[in-house]
Amino acid sequence: MIKIYINDTRYNFNNTTKLLHLGFIFVADILQYIDRNMGQCKELITPECVKDMKYLQDTLYVISGKWKMLIIISLHNGSRHYREIARTLPNITFRMLSKELRELEQNKLITRAVYDEASLKIEYNITAYCQSLIPLISEMIKWGKAHRKVIWPRPF
Repeated sequence: MIKIYINDTRYNFNNTTKLLHLGFIFVADILQYIDRNMGQCKELITPECVKDMKYLQDTLYVISGKWKMLIIISLHNGSRHYREIARTLPNITFRMLSKELRELEQNKLITRAVYDEASLKIEYNITAYCQSLIPLISEMIKWGKAHRKVIWPRPF
């Protein structure tokens, strides 16, 4: 059961709310609940806000996880081969790296090129589409540094 508070009133979501595997709540289910049960709160969530939440949910779904952003940074900084990427990410298993690379490729953030030379050679590269995430990642790094200072005032 999920509890959401709106204007100091608690609302329980049971089977009407679906969860993604990462725990994100589908915005559409919340809005259906509001339509059915709380017509007076509809003005709190504008159509633009709903669209923005859906776009944010899509973004989080594509880049969320422990490794995806780190893989993108690794590829942006020059790692091209599977083993090179694995070396830049300590503690990642080969199985997890393969899974994350596959998902990034499906979302058109990286490309996978296979070269049939004396030994099979596979290269990964970020796409032009993925380049648009680099400023976002840079801002997230800046925010993370500032946040770390707030919650952990002593330097590392």
